[in-house]
Amino acid sequence: MRNPLSKLVMEIEPSGIRRFFDVANTVENVISLGVGEPDFDTPWHIREEGIYSLEKGRTYYTSNAGLLPLRQEISTYLQKRFQVPYGPDEILVTVGGSEAIDIGFRAMLDPGDEVIIPEPCFVSYLPCVRMAGGVPVQISLEEKDEFKLTGEKLRAAITEKTKVVVLPFPNNPTGAVMSAEELQVIADIVKENDLFVMSDEIYSELSYLGPHVSIASIPGMAERTIVINGFSKSFAMTGWRLGYAAAPRVVIQQMTKIHQYVIMSAPTTSQYAAIEALKNGIEDVERMRESYNQRRRFLVKELNEMGLPCFEPYGAFYVFPNISKFGMSSEEFATRLLQEQRVAVVPGDAFGKCGEGFLRISYAYSIEDLKRALEKIQNFIDNLS
Repeated sequence: MRNPLSKLVMEIEPSGIRRFFDVANTVENVISLGVGEPDFDTPWHIREEGIYSLEKGRTYYTSNAGLLPLRQEISTYLQKRFQVPYGPDEILVTVGGSEAIDIGFRAMLDPGDEVIIPEPCFVSYLPCVRMAGGVPVQISLEEKDEFKLTGEKLRAAITEKTKVVVLPFPNNPTGAVMSAEELQVIADIVKENDLFVMSDEIYSELSYLGPHVSIASIPGMAERTIVINGFSKSFAMTGWRLGYAAAPRVVIQQMTKIHQYVIMSAPTTSQYAAIEALKNGIEDVERMRESYNQRRRFLVKELNEMGLPCFEPYGAFYVFPNISKFGMSSEEFATRLLQEQRVAVVPGDAFGKCGEGFLRISYAYSIEDLKRALEKIQNFIDNLS
């Protein structure tokens, strides 16, 4: 019998995060600091709106692009919060931000087009580029630059085949953010080389130095940018599976065409809940952000004091400590920490080769859980000594 499987799909590695947590799930009484999921419940008034939509029998398909009232609220939200100027007809509601990333690449790439991907980064960009027929070009970001994309690194990666630059900030796994001045440098290079940007801003509300800056707010960039965002991280709505893309109409039209064939429409109940989130949920976001910020400061201080050097991240809910001095790979360190102290973190190389020598630790957990985990990490380090 012939091989039923696609060679392209067979060549794609499974997620390093999920592979590690398959191992973690075999160990009992684990303290997990690895999953990128808020520990808050979805605020009650948002859940209540979802319940009400079911009680009213709103269980039908919506339009392919999503409920118009939701797209109107997203448009207003983006303009008020981040000065991002997309109208309702330039917005597509998707099944999580991940779907938006996937169909965004499929709508924009022809075979052989190159996509610049700064690493360490979210694990989905590279396989999605490959499945869309594109060629991923990875840039290794460095701790000395606080894992920010520099103009020098971007220029060095551009070729005549480059079409799209992925901009993954605030960053998963490092927590790095980029300022308006730093984004301006990137924007100038993008315009100079007639490129496009996929800006993944799913952590836009979790920025601790001040309001998030979107590259799409820079003059001349909205027409060159796909903004990826959603409700999972900011509004603690991971299981509702709702994201969106905002982009020039010509791009959104083609993304919607793909979406209508493979998805039809995002979950109706989730869309009604999301309208309520945008209308009345910003105070919830601010409350959760303040809690994350307290945990962030606590975790960075404690890790540095115990000898795990950690630059200060100003976005998302991750820290990225350097463990290279222990002479172990990230995989070995994380595996031994799991086996010997029952604390689960993610090896840094799950997010790209340049993540080797680091760990991703999430602080989307209570202070009590963080304290318990830190005690065990300290025990692990002491035993190594």
